[in-house]
Amino acid sequence: MCRPEFFTVSYTINPWMEPANPTDTAKAVRQWQALYDAYLALGHEVELIDPIEGLPDMVYTANGGFLIDGIAYGAKFRFDERVPEGPAFMEWFRDNGYDVVVPREVNEGEGDFLLVGDTILAGTGFRSTGDSHRELGEVFGKEVVSLNLVDPRFYHLDTAIAVLDPVEGPGGVERANIAYLEHAFDERGQAILAERYPDAIRVSDDDGAVFGLNSASDGYNVIISPRATGFEAQLRERGYNPIMIDLSELLLGGGGIKCCTLELRRGTEGS
Repeated sequence: MCRPEFFTVSYTINPWMEPANPTDTAKAVRQWQALYDAYLALGHEVELIDPIEGLPDMVYTANGGFLIDGIAYGAKFRFDERVPEGPAFMEWFRDNGYDVVVPREVNEGEGDFLLVGDTILAGTGFRSTGDSHRELGEVFGKEVVSLNLVDPRFYHLDTAIAVLDPVEGPGGVERANIAYLEHAFDERGQAILAERYPDAIRVSDDDGAVFGLNSASDGYNVIISPRATGFEAQLRERGYNPIMIDLSELLLGGGGIKCCTLELRRGTEGS
């Protein structure tokens, strides 16, 4: 995670960003702190990267790379405003013992790449390129399933899919499941998701529009936006424990709970 000490909206690179609307950095920090504290209260370890002045979107650490088994595939951002974040995150990965792969292709890390069981779902259409999906598969040797996003409000995959069960069950039996917003994808993507995840939670447009799917789950506790009331009820019906954390100020930059959270998978245990 990265404390949003320099958070503001001074440019527009997604439909959520309107520089004319004032932002409250202190409020953003308070809301971010509530998310950080929630992770600690649930027993998770959280490491921090130092914010850099002039890079207000560094708080959205999910975009900084994709990590499995101690290997860090770095990010190569599409927009010039965020390009310097890529080297900053890769330097942090190196300093913290990860094997870093410098990307050739444009990709925005875990914003567009989600590990579901032993499969990587990969988004394209607005940020990460299809070529980055091929590169990702070469780096990790896992199946990569490409999904095309079609609604500019959901410009990263992690705004349209939530991974609810991120690990495999006992004996290697895959129990991974997801929730998703069907209409964020083209017809091919909808068909792929319906076939692969028949038990997935399909959220309403209303819950998707408040970034309800930009959430974080440890397989039981699911941290979500308090405005995603329908999704909250769906989670409870399935036996999950939804925890509401309001990141309304950070949504002004087009990010939510998952955007602010990069998973550091150091080994085969998926830490």
